[in-house]
Amino acid sequence: MVRTSGRGPACRNSRAAAGALSGAAVAVAAWHFGPAATWIPAVRRVVSPALDGQGDPGHVALTFDDGPDPDSTPHFLRVLDRLGVRATFFVLGSALEQHPDLGRRIVAEGHELAVHGWRHERPWRPRPRQDARDVARAADAVLRIGGRRPLWYRPAYGVLTAGRLAAARRAGLQPVLWSVWGRDWTARADAHSVLAELTPGLRGGATILLHDSDRTSAPGAWRSALEALPPAVAACRSQGLRVGPLESHGLPAHRGVWR
Repeated sequence: MVRTSGRGPACRNSRAAAGALSGAAVAVAAWHFGPAATWIPAVRRVVSPALDGQGDPGHVALTFDDGPDPDSTPHFLRVLDRLGVRATFFVLGSALEQHPDLGRRIVAEGHELAVHGWRHERPWRPRPRQDARDVARAADAVLRIGGRRPLWYRPAYGVLTAGRLAAARRAGLQPVLWSVWGRDWTARADAHSVLAELTPGLRGGATILLHDSDRTSAPGAWRSALEALPPAVAACRSQGLRVGPLESHGLPAHRGVWR
């Protein structure tokens, strides 16, 4: 039997090929997740205040994710009407297609529709073509059902991968995350915990993130956001701040790495 040392040309070539594949995988991962560092609030505040939702210092933008949902969204619409507040709803295209009348109601009551994607999918695998199709499809649904081309895009989970960023650009949408959230998606959340999370960030120029659906949250979690909504609006107004949708928030266009 002839024994080989494992150091011949074939072995070296295999190792080189494996190294090249490993390097390519690292490069793809770095490209894919590079922009996702903006999920960290301290990073996006520096890199892009517009992505952080920092707008007019006399205004607070109120936004909701994951709807429309016939079991919960109408409750938010009633409370918003009672408060005299308009908001931006980042909708899932698939949900909007299922409930077009509810989408039209949101618009008819003076609110703004924006794009949250087609479905609430996790961002771990690079899929730029699918991202482009999904964002464009959701934007088209907003235009067709809501009657107005959307302006804003917030990726599912707030993770802005390179593919999602490119998809937003192609669809003519400006990505916006948030300045403050209520952590209203957990089973332990209640009105007090949501308000406690929001209160330190309720200042001029902030963008609030809440959820009008439990589609991707703990069952019934939306009730915590609904109950916290009136005191949160009252806290803003006590500071002399206006509360409204992103279209009234005076956000600058993204610059630098976002263009």
